[in-house]
Amino acid sequence: MRNVTKDTLTDTFLGYFGDQTDPRLREIMESLAKHLHAFALETELTHKEWEKGLDILRQAGNITTPERDEFVLLSDVLGMSSLVDMINSSEAGTSSSVLGPFHISNAPEKDMGTDLRGDYSGELILVEGRVLDTSGQPIKGATLDLWQTAPNGLYSSQDPEQDTYSFHALFTTGDDGRYYFTTVRPVCYTVPSDGPVGEILNATGRHPWRPSHLHYIVKASGFKSLVTEVFPEGDPYLDQDTVFGVRSDLVMNYESQSASSFPKSGFELSGKVNEDYSRVAFDVVLKSE
Repeated sequence: MRNVTKDTLTDTFLGYFGDQTDPRLREIMESLAKHLHAFALETELTHKEWEKGLDILRQAGNITTPERDEFVLLSDVLGMSSLVDMINSSEAGTSSSVLGPFHISNAPEKDMGTDLRGDYSGELILVEGRVLDTSGQPIKGATLDLWQTAPNGLYSSQDPEQDTYSFHALFTTGDDGRYYFTTVRPVCYTVPSDGPVGEILNATGRHPWRPSHLHYIVKASGFKSLVTEVFPEGDPYLDQDTVFGVRSDLVMNYESQSASSFPKSGFELSGKVNEDYSRVAFDVVLKSE
């Protein structure tokens, strides 16, 4: 069409699709074009504003590295990561939550009861739970890929002072579906704000803070994989997480315990704990494929 106008552009675009286009791709691209064009028309977008949007994407590409994915972070703060999670989650099983931009693959396998705190200071926590199916039966052979920030609020991929797999571990459940380990209590922290995502947050008057949490990726044969997080009750950012990752069933109580109550066996730190600590109990429920 030679005489395309703002009123006919969308239909013209859709008319360019070939007959062999994958039906699902056609559905997605049609909806994207309709909403994107409607957005530009509704806001009467200027050249300068559109160029600014393109520049944000260019900056995101320039700052992205294997250790930091600014596009994932952009998806997170815009709410898209959480929205896709919600669309693809069901009422059955534990809620999913955002993966975040700092996950490192191939975490080292650890024995149950391993201590991840090591020489770091901070409150000791004992984390335990089970991996279950939706009928409440334990799942044997489930893997839990776990990670968190150090007490300084940085992930190992952000912090040259940490080992690559600092505060990362992979556990595999036995017949009882149980997992258990010790670590340092996570702290709330800010998402990186020195790039285009930070520019968006500043321009819209938003803070960059996330509540403290533990990350989980749980997998088992015959079950849908789960990416989720666990948050402590009472964290000041539970109701204003900048990436919208909090779900009610993911908020746990950190129960204070005396040093004398620490398990006498089964943990790397058994017989070595001389301080009060907190216990966190979190069962993971996986849905069948």
